[in-house]
Amino acid sequence: MVGRFIVLAALALVTPLAKAQIPKSKFMGVKLDENDDDELATYTGEQAAFSSTSASLPSYQDLWDAAYDVMPSVHDLRRDLHAHPEIMFSESWTSSRIQAELNGLNISFTTGWARNTKAAELKAKHMSSGPGGTGVVAQIGTGKPPCVLLRADIDALPIKETPLVPFASENEGKSHACGHDSHIAMLVGAAALLKRREATVGINGTIRLVFQPAEEGGAGGKRMVEEGVLSLFPPVQAAFGFHQWPFIPLGTIGGRPGTFLAATELFEITISGIGGHAAMPHAVVDPIVASAAVITALQSIAARETSPLDAAVVSVTMVHAGDAYNVIPNGAQICGTIRSLSHSGLQRLQKRVAEVVENVASGHRCNATVSWSPDAYPPTHNDPALFEWAKEVAAPASTTGAVDVIDPTMGGEDFAFIAQEVPSVFLALGSGEKSWTGLMEEFGPEVGPLDTTVTVHNSRFVLNEGVLQRGVALHTHLGLQMLEKLRA
Repeated sequence: MVGRFIVLAALALVTPLAKAQIPKSKFMGVKLDENDDDELATYTGEQAAFSSTSASLPSYQDLWDAAYDVMPSVHDLRRDLHAHPEIMFSESWTSSRIQAELNGLNISFTTGWARNTKAAELKAKHMSSGPGGTGVVAQIGTGKPPCVLLRADIDALPIKETPLVPFASENEGKSHACGHDSHIAMLVGAAALLKRREATVGINGTIRLVFQPAEEGGAGGKRMVEEGVLSLFPPVQAAFGFHQWPFIPLGTIGGRPGTFLAATELFEITISGIGGHAAMPHAVVDPIVASAAVITALQSIAARETSPLDAAVVSVTMVHAGDAYNVIPNGAQICGTIRSLSHSGLQRLQKRVAEVVENVASGHRCNATVSWSPDAYPPTHNDPALFEWAKEVAAPASTTGAVDVIDPTMGGEDFAFIAQEVPSVFLALGSGEKSWTGLMEEFGPEVGPLDTTVTVHNSRFVLNEGVLQRGVALHTHLGLQMLEKLRA
């Protein structure tokens, strides 16, 4: 396990970007002294749900009400994060921002998690990444079993944002187009509620908060598992994660037992021929014609070799060849992704892609190689028994009064590396609304209505901030309820 140290002066550990200063935490004011009523009021308000000294667990409605008091700070944090996105293994400012909030809440944490051990392999795949070590792990409670893990991913995407909000990305070519800024803010908000609980009536066990880098292709979750985030004492017995979900209505919650998200892999195909003058195609071995045949043949794997009752994706997303009008190049590159809802299905797709590429290229007198990503993502599996429990516990958090069982998605998620090791549940928090007006009162009529049903990984993606309070309350609710269940 990589060496760790407790953070006492977090901002000295990770140097923030010069252009974005780390503000003082607005969550500060946790009541550690039961007689310090003035300090308590600055944290959750005098009527906060946790002001009782009763050790009984709060209801979801209690937590929803308590979350309301910290929402101004949650919104400010999320917008600051949105304006300063950082891509995988380069989230130094983001990590420092999280550390500042945890310090303000007097929550102990460790940093240096998720070192980028696959930097060379990622570079070979033309994927930008930094040195890593930007993960943060905090703990609230007794420091003894049982232990429940709550996780948020923290990285952004290399996508130029179409600026639709006043706090749009200030980092050129990068944006939080998958909503991970909201995941951070929700978990920090939950940390505030949990710390308040710890300081008043206590927490019977340990809740581990994991702020994980490099979800977007860097397998940051796998790096943290390798480094011991689950086995660290007390060992994790159950884990929960969320994703804001523009595909279902705001206020609803979705998920399913078993496989929820797909196993994913990236491929890079190199077709090698013999280049020459475009006027003399008979004198060359044309890699472009071979590439066209390979791309067409690959489509038959899903369309003609996979049962219509099974799910499989083989998508070509990039083709690179040549740089002159009258020259047939020596080679071509084809890149893309394969996806399946099972590990065995992904292995079958890998095998067939390699066979199709080799044989089709050979038929066109070309050589071909296929290389894969450093870390294929396994399917994200919701433990069936734990899902049924979470479905009941989370039902009050949904505007429909139930967690909806929704179809699996062919998107990937590296929470899967955690779910492979411990019973886990990953839920979708609905954020879709065709005409969201939430920013208009604050910023003026020019900021809305906004369509928050636009898909993730799109330059016009806009997060519906109405999802934040639900995420704060539900993180807290699941964590406390799970500890109680584990102690029973």
